[in-house]
Amino acid sequence: MTKLLLSLHVLAALLAIGPVTIAASMFPAALRRTDDDPGDLEALATLKTLHRICRLYAALGIAVPVFGFATASSLGVLGSPWLITSILLTAAAAALLALLILPVQDAALTEAQAQPPGPAPGPGPGPGPGRRPERDSGPPASARLAMLTGVFNLLWATVTVLMIIRPGSTTGA
Repeated sequence: MTKLLLSLHVLAALLAIGPVTIAASMFPAALRRTDDDPGDLEALATLKTLHRICRLYAALGIAVPVFGFATASSLGVLGSPWLITSILLTAAAAALLALLILPVQDAALTEAQAQPPGPAPGPGPGPGPGRRPERDSGPPASARLAMLTGVFNLLWATVTVLMIIRPGSTTGA
């Protein structure tokens, strides 16, 4: 039964977390394209698709810790420090995705859809014909999303490494 649970856990991680990390990583570049050219319908369609992938696979990703806890219980390692660290890092990655990445993507997509087609705003005072309103101060959404997604991916990479070279591993490594 342990082998089945472990197989399901690994498959869930590959099939659910993999697409989220890729789609979330691609979103900032697609967002920059819509910022550069609000009339780029292909870039807007790409944004919609990437956001939908992130939302859907984030929901499916719940299977990863479910099968993970079942596997850890079956192996009797629930109290192991490497597993507790992995659980905390997984919770941090999930919180980052649910509380920051997905809402920023949603807001950026809403803003991109609301922009009138036309050239990107040029220098000059305030909005006028053919100009979009200035965003609030701070880094653009694409830069913020790139940073958040990088941290998200780093958390998952760390969890993966912990799962592969965990203390007491039977691989002999």
